[in-house]
Amino acid sequence: MRSKPHPEQGYRACLGLLNLSRAYGEARLEAASALAVHLGSPTRKSVQSILESGRDRRRSKHTEPLELELPLHDNVRGPGYYH
Repeated sequence: MRSKPHPEQGYRACLGLLNLSRAYGEARLEAASALAVHLGSPTRKSVQSILESGRDRRRSKHTEPLELELPLHDNVRGPGYYH
């Protein structure tokens, strides 16, 4: 709702999401919404695409945060190298 210039536009977007629960159910809508937020695309169109493709039903890895470490190597330079 924050991304819309007027609150009424945000309400319509929310209603569009809620209407998806009629066709797919509340549990699937929740799972698809969580996945869309994790992917950084929390829009009705993204949620609908996730539901249509069935990605919300797959075993989700997005519940655990990613922890990536850079390898220790002489060629890997930090931000201090460039300043």
